[in-house]
Amino acid sequence: SPPPWVIPNFVLRVEDLSHPGASIFFDCVKPKEALKLAVEASYTWLYTPLTAPTHVKTITLVLRPFDGVAYTWGTHDTKEINFSLDWIKSSEARARDEILGVLVHEVVHCYQYNAKETCPGGLIEGIADFVRLHAGFAPPHWRPRAEEKWDAGYDATAYFLDWIEKRCGEGTIRKLNGYMKDSTYSVKLFEKVAGESVSSLYALYCDHLEQTDKKSHV
Repeated sequence: SPPPWVIPNFVLRVEDLSHPGASIFFDCVKPKEALKLAVEASYTWLYTPLTAPTHVKTITLVLRPFDGVAYTWGTHDTKEINFSLDWIKSSEARARDEILGVLVHEVVHCYQYNAKETCPGGLIEGIADFVRLHAGFAPPHWRPRAEEKWDAGYDATAYFLDWIEKRCGEGTIRKLNGYMKDSTYSVKLFEKVAGESVSSLYALYCDHLEQTDKKSHV
């Protein structure tokens, strides 16, 4: 049988326990379960039990007040996610889903391949939101939409990747991630994975959105 997922050690640091965001966080989620769920989402959508990376030994979650939402940094084997208590407070109305969604997105950054640091930022962020979308934590305002560039990033790119996954079969984005393990980035990756150039795929996608939009207005 395939090996079980390797779950890293989790560390939690709260820099202001009196912040209302901290109370909301602990009322909504159990930190260890939330981080485990996020790790398993990354493994499920980007890997198989045989290809899942095992190099991440520790993920530290730091909850503190700052402008913005969250960011992740670290070394090969230790990662640190900083998550804004101010953001958690401002998301109080749907705090649980937002907390889990942000954790899923940030944990993807701990595990995804980035073509030896040559992958465009928009694709990196798009893959993180693709996993968030598939894990079931898309915020209510997300919608598929056509941007000028296919790699505009975040949810815009996530829905494009989702369309590719549906068109080419489950596991397509997993393959795309896999190709970026050992080679530097080339736009030709999409031809390998989806059989067509990314510009041709994006033109088809934008056309699909236009048709869908027309139908919804009939």
